[in-house]
Amino acid sequence: MAAPASAVRLPSTLWGSLIISGTIIGAGMFSLPVVMSGAWFLWSSGLLILTWFCMLLSGLLYLEASLHYPAGASFDTVTRDLLGRGWNLINGLSVVFVLGILTYAYISASGAIIQHSLNQLAFGISARTAGLLFTLLVALFIWLGTAVVSRMTLIFLGAKIITFLMIFGGLLWHVQPAILLDRQGADSTYLPYLWIVVPFCLASFGYHGNIAGLMSYYQKNAGRVSRCLIYGTLMALAIYFIWIIGTMGNIPRSQFKMIAAQGGNIDVLVGALSGVLHNRSLNLLLDIFSNFAVACSFLGVSLGFFDYLADLFKLDNSASGRLKTTLLTFSLPLMAAMIWPDGFLLAIGYAGLAATVWAVITPALLAWQARRRFTTPGWRVKGGITPIVLVLLFGALNALVSLLSYAGWLPKYAG
Repeated sequence: MAAPASAVRLPSTLWGSLIISGTIIGAGMFSLPVVMSGAWFLWSSGLLILTWFCMLLSGLLYLEASLHYPAGASFDTVTRDLLGRGWNLINGLSVVFVLGILTYAYISASGAIIQHSLNQLAFGISARTAGLLFTLLVALFIWLGTAVVSRMTLIFLGAKIITFLMIFGGLLWHVQPAILLDRQGADSTYLPYLWIVVPFCLASFGYHGNIAGLMSYYQKNAGRVSRCLIYGTLMALAIYFIWIIGTMGNIPRSQFKMIAAQGGNIDVLVGALSGVLHNRSLNLLLDIFSNFAVACSFLGVSLGFFDYLADLFKLDNSASGRLKTTLLTFSLPLMAAMIWPDGFLLAIGYAGLAATVWAVITPALLAWQARRRFTTPGWRVKGGITPIVLVLLFGALNALVSLLSYAGWLPKYAG
């Protein structure tokens, strides 16, 4: 008979927290200062904290529901059993859309930032060509297998962390309170521009696909997994604050209009930071960090998309099977990136709308249905029905704001 989870020495909470924070923090963070420029620092900070709290609750609600299933049970398994095949189909389509459009976003971002970096070395290359070549390299890693992706991700993640720590000390040192608080800005209107930020904040806190893995890793120890979610999301929130303080405290609000007008891609934001800092070492670190941040996000998202498609179409793990899945994973996003190379900011916004179903509404409905079906007492999110209602309201707000934004009924400061 297996020893109970409580009697087995479990891995440290630190590792699970790092997995969560590492999953959350990626190239999507570069969209935040641009889309937040209208609402600016104070209003955007409040929304970021609200989003963190609601997204943490949604993860905890999914954890609560998944505890009734074997360790490692997928999102698909839990959703199909509790909410039926119809809702599982809707949820599955939202997962495919989110992963597909994020793959497109990172192809677009990789082309732009690689072009920017090579231009600094007087090596001319178009963003389309750079994105194509880097996508082929990532596709090769994916085709070779998860072990290769894991090793490359570890290398990229290590480089990203090192450059992050080196960069932001320099960025924060240059922060000007007058710029951060927009004391000299001619336009003091902020609140009308806040709503358009909601889907971008939501897309910046996606980690729910990792919960099943943590359930296996910590042997269904709900207390340990919940702490990983809390600490990991808090770490990501802190890093986001450092990032927006570092950018908004160095680039005046009015300059973000020009950044967004050029597509809001990473290279434009990095170029703007370089222009105000006039520090060659810091500029070099920004370029290095940007490249590794994109690479980490690209590998993680495309591997998740690859695995989902392989399972969906029941493709085997042979060389030919992996080649078919690789083609399915990259063909459409790559074609879209070749046609629309400057769609990074727009793609992140669309991902926020689709993620509303997968990462917000579905977890709340799963917890609600699990409480109705399973009468045996178990681990639950505190607060009774309140967390479920709060998460559903947040999801409804995000869906409404996204639809109004696409219809052109919300004011845009930047762009």
